[in-house]
Amino acid sequence: MRYSLRQLEVFLACAHFQNVSRAAESLSMSQSAASTALKEFEQQFDLRLFERTGKRLRLNELGRQLWPRAEELLERARELEVTLQAHGDLGRLKIGATLTIGNYLAAGIMARYMEEQPGARVELEVANTAAIAQGVLNFELDLGLIEGELNHPDLEMIPWREDELVVFCAPDHPLAKYPHLGDEELRTATWILRETGSGTRQTFERALAGLVPELNIRLELQHTEAIKRAVEAGLGVSCLSRVSLTDAFKRSALVELPVPHRDFHREFYFALHRQKYRSAGIERWLELCRQLTP
Repeated sequence: MRYSLRQLEVFLACAHFQNVSRAAESLSMSQSAASTALKEFEQQFDLRLFERTGKRLRLNELGRQLWPRAEELLERARELEVTLQAHGDLGRLKIGATLTIGNYLAAGIMARYMEEQPGARVELEVANTAAIAQGVLNFELDLGLIEGELNHPDLEMIPWREDELVVFCAPDHPLAKYPHLGDEELRTATWILRETGSGTRQTFERALAGLVPELNIRLELQHTEAIKRAVEAGLGVSCLSRVSLTDAFKRSALVELPVPHRDFHREFYFALHRQKYRSAGIERWLELCRQLTP
């Protein structure tokens, strides 16, 4: 074999960081060793994989074609190493989850996965939909659990489970006495919403299509708990996943505001790179997610 797995590691690190120094640091190598490994990899096959501008590396078309295949090969090699060392341990997983899923569903799945595989390592990154999707596309994440469907040629979107958003307010808010809200009440309400780019915001704007420009949006926050606290304090009304509101409704800290003429239903999805190798660990994680009771 004319190339080594170490050369593939260097190539992939350079593709990710677009810089040899940072790639070398991530692999605990010296810069000169990483540069040599990359140079030898290209020279062995008489090709160039990067466009070089100063210290910055940018994948050319050939490099972009090679990237997912190298990722798959290296992932298979890691899986084999885990199997040889730990007799079938499912190994490390890098999972991305949007905030609602990460804060209210992913912990239970992680617990079951790690209980089955005591030596397994699971890294969970919680961010909004756009950031998780980018992580999957860059092979930084093995898979994403997201709240909205995305259209990208390199992403495979697999439906997971149904969800719905709920409009809510504090018990002493003036709208709390309404049996349901119409468009006029929605227009006059003061809103505290998730930020643009989140799956929750995407679903909210779809549900209130034609009305969004007329809404009085007072705050945009990135964290579900911060939104709930602001609503409890009487700063306005909001709209979040029912998953995130179950406990607050039980405690009567917040109350639901029915909006029967608007559709707030949505789907949670698995997001995977179409060219990502699905290891035994990924397949088991997907299975555990599907077993989760809605």
